Amino acid sequence: MADVPQQPQWGIKLSKFFVVPQRWILAVMGFFAIFNAYTMRVCLSQAITVLVVKKNYTDKPHGESICEADEDSAGPTSREGGDYDWSEEKQGLILASFYIGYIVTHLPGGILADKFGGKWTLSIGIFFTALFTFLTPVCIVYGGADALIVLRVLMGLGEGTTFPALSVLLAAWVPASERGMLGALVLGGGQVGSIAGNLLSGLILDSMDWPWVFYIFGIIATVWFIVFTLICFSTPYTHPFIKPTEREFLATEIPPQDKNKPKTPFKAIFTNVPMWALISAQIGHDWGFYIMVSYLPKYMADVLRFSIKSNGLYSSLPYVTMWIMSLTSGCVADQMIKRHCMNTTNTRKLMTGLAAFGPALFMVAASYAGCNRALVVALFTIAMGLMGTYYAGMKLTPLDMSPNYAGTLMAITNGIGAITGVVSPYLVGVMTPNATLLEWRIVFWVAFAVLCITAVVYCIWASGEIQPFNDGTNSNKKKVDT
Repeated sequence: MADVPQQPQWGIKLSKFFVVPQRWILAVMGFFAIFNAYTMRVCLSQAITVLVVKKNYTDKPHGESICEADEDSAGPTSREGGDYDWSEEKQGLILASFYIGYIVTHLPGGILADKFGGKWTLSIGIFFTALFTFLTPVCIVYGGADALIVLRVLMGLGEGTTFPALSVLLAAWVPASERGMLGALVLGGGQVGSIAGNLLSGLILDSMDWPWVFYIFGIIATVWFIVFTLICFSTPYTHPFIKPTEREFLATEIPPQDKNKPKTPFKAIFTNVPMWALISAQIGHDWGFYIMVSYLPKYMADVLRFSIKSNGLYSSLPYVTMWIMSLTSGCVADQMIKRHCMNTTNTRKLMTGLAAFGPALFMVAASYAGCNRALVVALFTIAMGLMGTYYAGMKLTPLDMSPNYAGTLMAITNGIGAITGVVSPYLVGVMTPNATLLEWRIVFWVAFAVLCITAVVYCIWASGEIQPFNDGTNSNKKKVDT
């Protein structure tokens, strides 16, 4: 067992002023870390609808595949376009460019977090993302699409450390009995960030100049950075003002890790069958999720032709449901495991299956609902709601498989999955040059296939048990007790 430093006396005295356990405070701050990451990521998807030159809907091919303007929304036909004549393919590249940088820093971020702790790996990444968000209007005005693409790559580099660092923090702070609940709480920041990013962006764009979308979310993220660095720490044993009772409880539930643990067993990790099943599920999740995050506002603007304010509202509804489902499924998963209704492996498989097959079906159904706006929004809302059970499924599997290398596992799975963040938005732009219902229907059928195939792979070969390489052994052979 690693040497545990003594807690300072001033910290013990200060801990008396904290009523909420520090692991809950960390979970809430982790929630807001992902919240900020997503607001800064998705706000461009709303802003781009007012930046580009307005489409001429009267010249559309397949006239029956384009909806009439939303006459029931405020200012339905007043949606003014911008000054930037970017093609659908160019817009797809702009939205996809973020994930180029996002992929690059995943593995280094995971290794650094495993080695030195998650606090600074997480906070510095969010800080730089906030800085680049502030600079977005300048790049758009003075550099156009090319400068924006470069800046989005840099934003991706900053955000790439987020999930690996948080996995390390959760592994250090959250006992197995609370993993589903607190893990779902933290990871739910993605849904709430998507809600806020869409809803608030719509309101800001409706009442203020578009640069304020980036300034406001950048300011919120900067405030988070200051608060997080003051009150959160990488482990319970380096936290100066944690209550001694909570410190002892976590020491019992989560033994301190040895700082001199063996090097990351990459050979065992990359030859581990459950690891590849996890990667498969991550690819499926990210394919469906990134299409929705990047393109749902554009679908509602270009196909359903909602007004700016309505677009922000209705684009956010699916993520409200997704957030509620992620929290609920996290609690349900914990109880299923505690009461021995299912073991950890089967619980993760059940939740992952619901999160893949359900959204696949309802996405396709939405494309056949035509211009029935209420039905389309309802179907997308159900689809994204069911996707929320991913967070009690495969998203927690890295912590189950290897608490010691959770950051590295999350970095590998999230990093490979994020490749779809580059491919899918760009591919959507290529597949929907006219942004018609018929073109979008093909997009959702492709998503259906990807979601279903990857989920089947996970449900057959995944595991929620600790893997042999967790102790640093570069092998997947199970140890035999002697």
